[in-house]
Amino acid sequence: MTNILLVGIGGFIGSVMRYLASGYVQQATKSVDFPYGTLAVNVIGCFVIGFLSQLAEGRGVFTSESRLFVFTGILGGFTTFSSFGNETMNLVRDSQMMNAFANVGSNLVIGLFAVWLGRTVSYMIWR
Repeated sequence: MTNILLVGIGGFIGSVMRYLASGYVQQATKSVDFPYGTLAVNVIGCFVIGFLSQLAEGRGVFTSESRLFVFTGILGGFTTFSSFGNETMNLVRDSQMMNAFANVGSNLVIGLFAVWLGRTVSYMIWR
């Protein structure tokens, strides 16, 4: 139960941070044509998870509970794209290049397909 609370509280913090950061960046760019806020959140999340992962692996800075709170909770709430990026880099680090490319390709292609499918099913049901 403690782990669930750690992830939940961290997720709340990360989600609020995503909402604030994305909105701030989008408003600052004054763009209606490109989602700069989402891009910024994804890039920031990737940088932070890379930085903290190196500390965790190289220096053993995090306990298992603090990893759940920070990595799964806060960063997961902030952006799951950071987890995708970190997992892909772990595959590259472990010389599993085919798996790294498969991870990138399948997340991109299947993810976009799933969005299209969800929109299509919703349209068909609610038209």
